[in-house]
Amino acid sequence: MDSLLEDEEYNWKEVILPSLIPKVAEPELERETGERRRGRDILIAIDHGSNSKHAFDWALAHLCRLADTIHLLHVVPKVHNELLCETTQELMKKLAVEALQVAMAKTVARIVESADVAKVICKEADRLKPVAVVMGTRGRSLIQSVLHGSVSEHCIHHCKSAPIIVVPGKEAGDESVI
Repeated sequence: MDSLLEDEEYNWKEVILPSLIPKVAEPELERETGERRRGRDILIAIDHGSNSKHAFDWALAHLCRLADTIHLLHVVPKVHNELLCETTQELMKKLAVEALQVAMAKTVARIVESADVAKVICKEADRLKPVAVVMGTRGRSLIQSVLHGSVSEHCIHHCKSAPIIVVPGKEAGDESVI
């Protein structure tokens, strides 16, 4: 293969990309540093509940933008349950496809085994330094939350590296935000 000289002309043809792969313009420069902007990291805590799916949909519709990376986090009990892990992997694959289709966002998924969901979410937020941590409510009443504790309440008080967004659960009959 011959190398081109600096002033030498050459022929080229633009390649038409499939419609699923967006053409992305060169990122703008940051005002303060002059460096190229890159996508943001957004941590979304998920489970198999409808409120969790509603929080995911809310984050796609209101928070995510092109070039962002969505970090899906599901905390499972320490009891190793192969069926639960497989079901969670399928859920995460489905959500990753939806994130690409709706917000053109890249998705990274992690399943963590732990008994303390709230502490894991806070540790992941400390590790990732996301722009936000998004989670749904569990649907408990105020009294139940006080007696049993609330994952979102613990995260609000103990997560210092990112703002916590708690998306209220949708009521029966409400339509999804997407």
